[in-house]
Amino acid sequence: MAKPSLILFAHGARDPRWAEPFQRLRQILQAQSPDIDVSLAFLELMSPRLPERVAQLVAEGCTEVTVVPVFFGQGGHVLRDLPVILEQIRKDHPQLAIKASPAVGESEEVLNAIAGYCLGQMRVQ
Repeated sequence: MAKPSLILFAHGARDPRWAEPFQRLRQILQAQSPDIDVSLAFLELMSPRLPERVAQLVAEGCTEVTVVPVFFGQGGHVLRDLPVILEQIRKDHPQLAIKASPAVGESEEVLNAIAGYCLGQMRVQ
């Protein structure tokens, strides 16, 4: 049986360097949780797109996926686009248990970490 999967869902960009922080985040998560499969998927402009990644995981035997939007807020992509994509994924893979969390920027923990970073920048010379 395949590991449960965590997909970091990001927007995507034309410049491949844009994905570097997301790739580092994926590596950190994978190192902290080797018992789950951690991967990236994108809304547009980069590969794999979310439906493609989910299809790969299902083909590998995965039955449980959690999607975490690594967006700063709950904008149109998270509120409108993601639910449509998830609905189609559920139709395409009815055996798959898939859920999505709110955007990471909605988390108090994340906001506090960012606030700490911002305040720390005042001490940087």
